[in-house]
Amino acid sequence: MLSISTRNLDSLPNVNSLKQLLQSLAMLDAILSSEWEYRYYSFNAKWSRDGQMGSMRDGSGDEFFAFFNNAGCFLKGFVHDCSMTPYRTQPPKIWPGMLEGVPEAFSSALSEPAFSMDDTTFGLWRRYSDQSWSHGSIEFPEGDDPDGSEALLALLDRNPATYQQFAEEYYEIEIPLNSIQHIYKHLPLTADLVSSLNNDLSLTDLAEDINEIDYPYTHITKSTTQQ
Repeated sequence: MLSISTRNLDSLPNVNSLKQLLQSLAMLDAILSSEWEYRYYSFNAKWSRDGQMGSMRDGSGDEFFAFFNNAGCFLKGFVHDCSMTPYRTQPPKIWPGMLEGVPEAFSSALSEPAFSMDDTTFGLWRRYSDQSWSHGSIEFPEGDDPDGSEALLALLDRNPATYQQFAEEYYEIEIPLNSIQHIYKHLPLTADLVSSLNNDLSLTDLAEDINEIDYPYTHITKSTTQQ
């Protein structure tokens, strides 16, 4: 299967599947890293009055933001050293046609300060009514990954083993694949599952993250028995 990129969008999940996947990735990172600044993935289900936001930041300036609203999803990415970087010119300028044709339903994202739209090397969108993802009318330069999208979107292939390889290298620990599979399926968190990924955390410790991500979890009720 070809890697996901702006030149191969068939493998990019649809809007609902992408949102669920980004919630799963954010939940996994929250369990594996108590320090928010060291996480790659985050998801805020209560980001704005009319939208939710998933993101990836690699700590070196490369990032993507996925804005979800009632219409669908707008996703923008930035890879600072790719050939389509705005900083290839002075003053910096987004690649011609990059944001051409963005539907009106996503216009608020184009002016959202948090998205730093001046720093954009690729932009994608898909409405619920669309059959596929779209991007602007672009003439791509030569190169394997001119806009950085293939590198940045690699973990969106919905393969738990892809995340396992990434996380084991990044966090330098062994991570059970079945636990990742559980969260990729969006099944509720349990105390045992959390412990299998990070023995230093409990469901209670994750309450704030669970609420922000809006990830399902199992309530733990202690019962007493008469002797």
